[in-house]
Amino acid sequence: MTRNLTFHHSIIKRPDREKINGHRSIVLWFTGLSGAGKSTLAHAVEARLHKMNCRTYVFDGDNVRHGLCSDLGFSPRDRGENIRRIGEMTKLFVDAGIIALTAFISPFRKDRAWVRSLVGPENFTEIYCDCSLETCEKRDVKGIYARARRGDIPDFTGISSPYEPPENPDLHLKTGETSLPECVEEVIRFLRGRSPEFFSDSKKDFGAGGVRQKNRAF
Repeated sequence: MTRNLTFHHSIIKRPDREKINGHRSIVLWFTGLSGAGKSTLAHAVEARLHKMNCRTYVFDGDNVRHGLCSDLGFSPRDRGENIRRIGEMTKLFVDAGIIALTAFISPFRKDRAWVRSLVGPENFTEIYCDCSLETCEKRDVKGIYARARRGDIPDFTGISSPYEPPENPDLHLKTGETSLPECVEEVIRFLRGRSPEFFSDSKKDFGAGGVRQKNRAF
């Protein structure tokens, strides 16, 4: 399909964009069960980074399935295609110098490993939002877990479809036990410690402010 296509190389490169932004680009890949706090945490981290004048974008699982992936279901094959498309999008955002945050169950290790390989291990951070199935079900105000247990929703992760937790995540957050502000700070500390040059000097010195959150678990 790509046989007659030629890749065009930009005049402006990723380091040029990162220099203007004042930070490196990276993919922060939040994975975990439905209800584990992936979206809540990804958006809270984005709010904190935005206060630090960082260029960011959150790819939220539900939002993406309303547009880019609206033609996909939840079979293993469709789930894999969903992650493939998101992986290709995050690769473009990394090249654009942007911090891309994704909030997807992404239940299969092979799919997450494929994205890591696609964007490059140095550009990919797998963040495991570790929350028990019992806690996720208690948080389920929409009743989707109950519907899944009745058999109304097929291929539901954690009930009728497996979730393969990361064996060696870059960051392991106990989102069922740890408060949202504490998890946000763990992510920021990770970014600051990843490499001395990740943030520019002005961003390194930014305080622990940002959007105020109640000191509670997710």
